[in-house]
Amino acid sequence: MRAGIVVFPGSNCDHDCARAAASAGLDPTFLWHKDRDLKGVDLLVLPGGFSFGDYLRCGAIARFSPVMEEVAAFARRGGPVLGICNGFQVLTEAGILPGALVRNVGLHFICEWVHLRAARTRSPWLATLGEGRVVRMPIAHAEGRYHADPAVLDRLEGEGRVAFRYCGPDGRTGRDTNPNGSARAIAGILSENGRILGMMPHPDRCFDPALTGPGHPETDGRTLFEAALGMVA
Repeated sequence: MRAGIVVFPGSNCDHDCARAAASAGLDPTFLWHKDRDLKGVDLLVLPGGFSFGDYLRCGAIARFSPVMEEVAAFARRGGPVLGICNGFQVLTEAGILPGALVRNVGLHFICEWVHLRAARTRSPWLATLGEGRVVRMPIAHAEGRYHADPAVLDRLEGEGRVAFRYCGPDGRTGRDTNPNGSARAIAGILSENGRILGMMPHPDRCFDPALTGPGHPETDGRTLFEAALGMVA
């Protein structure tokens, strides 16, 4: 099963995503942003980074790359898509996922480990986690605060499309556990069919204890890439 890793000028987590995908049994294939041929991949990953230098807004220029027409068509056909950090920003700018990612409430770049609580959803992306499961992943962003109109937020809640919320180790949410001020502590959302996941935390940086280093033996990110394999197998 082949995972297509979309590479924009300024992407810097493409090889991280490729290694994470390979560790879960997927065959990674890099797709340049000018490509119009997805090379028969079964899954698409839009990685983190600073596409086009984050000029104008994060993801605002990348959404016009030729490959994004193919990404949108792939998504409409029900193909699984994972957008991580900058990839999430690109998906919202392209209108594939609702809402927007704006400047962190403190107006600073944040790079730290956070706790996330898996929300109620039937999406295959979270099939192995279950509602209420608390996981730990790193974040690294300056524009990661999820924002949407109240009506959109209510619809996401009602349709079970909130994938993750920022929380404390005990799963509780609050201002002190919401690092960037995201609306309703949202860290990741899903498409209507549950097959497109956009999230600011980096599962690609916590799939192997050798990568996370001493004191951070977490491999929670691996569950998402394993779920991806299950979706396309």
